[in-house]
Amino acid sequence: MKIALVYPGQGSQYVGMGRELAQWSPAARETLEEADDTLRFALTRLLFEGPEEDLRLTENTQPAILAVSVAAHRVLAGQVDLEPSFVAGHSLGEYSALVAARSLSFPDAIRSVRERGKAMQEAVPAGRGAMAALMGMERNEIESLCSDATDDHGLVSPANYNSPGQVVIAGTRENVLRALDLFKERGGKRAVQLPVSAPFHCSLMEPAARRMEEVLADIVIDSPKTVLINNAEARPLTSADEVVPSLVAQVTSPVLWEDSIQYIANMAVGAFLEVGPGNVLTGLTRRIRRDAVAQAFGRPEDLDAVVAMMEKTD
Repeated sequence: MKIALVYPGQGSQYVGMGRELAQWSPAARETLEEADDTLRFALTRLLFEGPEEDLRLTENTQPAILAVSVAAHRVLAGQVDLEPSFVAGHSLGEYSALVAARSLSFPDAIRSVRERGKAMQEAVPAGRGAMAALMGMERNEIESLCSDATDDHGLVSPANYNSPGQVVIAGTRENVLRALDLFKERGGKRAVQLPVSAPFHCSLMEPAARRMEEVLADIVIDSPKTVLINNAEARPLTSADEVVPSLVAQVTSPVLWEDSIQYIANMAVGAFLEVGPGNVLTGLTRRIRRDAVAQAFGRPEDLDAVVAMMEKTD
C-alpha cells in the first residue's frame, strides 16, 4: 500500500506542542533550536510555555506549526523508512510539505511563513473580516449562498473545502454574517464562526499574495523530490518553477483539501500519515475516504501506531 504524508495548517497549534518530541529526540530539539536561531526569536519558549494569545497571533502561529511539523518529520525519518508517494499540506502546511520534499530549505521556509503570517494579518484591518465553518450543505449550495451574500460593499467566498459537508467561508464581516443567515434559511445543519484575526484564502488577501511574491523571489527553490499536491488546484507539483506561483496563488485561493485527498487516494494511496501538531487532517481524511488508513504523528507516544501502520503498507 502506498503512503502519503500530510502536514497541518493554522488551527492545529496548542501551548506545549513539540515539548515532548524535543525532550525525547535530539533531532527535534536541534530543529527547534534552528528555528529560534533563524528567526532570532524565542519561538521554542512560546511553543512550550505560551501564552496562548501570543501563540495564536498569525505571525507566530505559522512558523510555530511549521517548526513542529519539520521536527516531527525529522524524528520520524530517523525511526521508520519513510518513502511517501505524495506529500501535501493544508494552507501553511504546504511549506512543511515542500521542506519534506526537499524543495525548500527549512530556514527559508520558516522565514517565509513568518512573513506570510505578518502579511496576511496586515492585509485586512482588524475587525473587518471574518470566517465561518459550515456543515451539512453541498459545496455548490454554499457557493451559491456566498454569491448571493456578496454585494458592492463586500464579499464572501469559500476558503477551505475541507471534507464532504464541511466548507469554510471567508470575507468581510457583514457579508459573512449575511451568508450565515442564508445558510440557516436554506437548511444548513451547523455553522461556527472561527476565532481568527483575518479572512484567509479569499480575494481580500491580495496584498498578502503580492508580498509573498516579493518574499519568495529571492529564495532558492528546487524541484520537489516527492510529488506534491498543491492547495490552489489540487494538482501535482513536480518542477521548481511551479512552486512560487502555487504558494502565491494559495494565499487568495480556497484550499482544495477534499480534492487533494481524493486525488492522492485515486492514485492507489491507501495510507495517510499526518506529521505535526494535532490530528485535524487525520479526522478530515477519514471523512473524505472511509477506506483510507489515517494516523497522526506529533508526539513520541504516536510512534507505535505509526510503525503498525507502516507494517500494513509493506
